[in-house]
Amino acid sequence: MSTYIIRRVLTAIPTLIAISIILFTIINLAPGDPLASFAADPRVPESVKENIRKQLGLNDPGPIRYVKWATSMVRGDWGNSFQSRSAVGDLIKQRFLPTLQVGGAAFLLALLIAIPIGITAAIKQYSVFDQVSTVFAYLGNALPTFVSGILLILVFGVQLRWFPFIYRSNLESTGLAAVGERIHQIALPVLVLTLLETAALMRYTRASMLEVIKQDYVRTARAKGLTEGNVIVKHAVRNALIPVATIVALRIPILFGGFIVTEQIFRIPGTGSLFISAFYNKDVPVLMALTFIFAVLVVICSLVVDILYGVLDPRIKYT
Repeated sequence: MSTYIIRRVLTAIPTLIAISIILFTIINLAPGDPLASFAADPRVPESVKENIRKQLGLNDPGPIRYVKWATSMVRGDWGNSFQSRSAVGDLIKQRFLPTLQVGGAAFLLALLIAIPIGITAAIKQYSVFDQVSTVFAYLGNALPTFVSGILLILVFGVQLRWFPFIYRSNLESTGLAAVGERIHQIALPVLVLTLLETAALMRYTRASMLEVIKQDYVRTARAKGLTEGNVIVKHAVRNALIPVATIVALRIPILFGGFIVTEQIFRIPGTGSLFISAFYNKDVPVLMALTFIFAVLVVICSLVVDILYGVLDPRIKYT
């Protein structure tokens, strides 16, 4: 196993280098000027504009700018934002906490709800429970987050006034009161994302479980006289969770990337809204940092999935 992990890590290095080159090329070839606001202001002299471009390195050839970015990134320096002039690392840290609170809570709730429902629906195939859960899964997948978000805002935020629908970063309360207020204000976006994630995970779990319980080794376990509970828990669920683990692990990077639409609807200052702002303003340092960190997380989670395969399925051996 250790040899396999080392080999995968060594393979990931050129993969990430290639990804960074492709990302840097695409972002820099995209239309737009990071200094468009200065260019449109007639009060700013041309000499000042040119000095700013030189300071930011915008006049350097693309390969030189990439080498400068890569060497700074290796040292842990992500550079400064073209727009706010703040350190990119500090910007990401500030924006990641709201994203983690909303996305992490929704992801955990979806796991706790989707996996038991998916397993139960597969065991009781074609029952009323299975049909109701399937309809729920289809609705959750069919409703875009901007539709479900607006519906929840209209019902619970405007009509009933149970929950706020605008995220506030500057809460005045402290202690447990602040925790309660924060939970109260993220309730609607968490509900929107939980609906989406639960629907997807529930369908994957049900389909995987249906495939497993029809296998010969499950029928053999029943023939040996094992109780249905032991057959399901010890023989079926463990193997059914292998493909589900893949989906779950590969969705974890989304927590960092943020849920762009949901963050825009509820005005959450997360990494998704930071990405949108950087994209519109062609803030290259911020875009490169966000996209590259996302790529690193995808590579790491892919490695974790492969390791989980070996843990969940003893038949898989790594050399």
